[in-house]
Amino acid sequence: MSENHRDLVQRFVDMINSHDVSTMAEHTAVDHIDHNPIVADGIEANTAFFQSIFDAFPDVKVVAHDLIVDGDRVAGRFEYSGTHQGPFFGIPATGRTLNFQSIDIWRVENGLLAEHWDQLDVAGMFHQLGADFYALQGE
Repeated sequence: MSENHRDLVQRFVDMINSHDVSTMAEHTAVDHIDHNPIVADGIEANTAFFQSIFDAFPDVKVVAHDLIVDGDRVAGRFEYSGTHQGPFFGIPATGRTLNFQSIDIWRVENGLLAEHWDQLDVAGMFHQLGADFYALQGE
């Protein structure tokens, strides 16, 4: 089972690196729950979210590090990079390179990614793009 779960997350990584959201159903459950406040639940919301990432960062790539499988959970550390070439959460293209890491945990159910949690420095990401995250939030 652990290799199947690891392969499932690798297919997710491959989707990001190929920018092919048409493969979303191969790894993500229709009723996927996302505990990230900027991504709505469901496969359609995940598809739209990643398409917006690919539109804003057409060269985005991710590298998976430290994939760990325990029961129905897969955890990993990921490193992303891309050039900001399109609108991203209201920020016009800056041409700046964005680099960040995330820690992600998925719950696997029926061979698909059914639930997701992540930790990333969103304020740091916006700072790299020259935007004040807190000002964007109205704080």
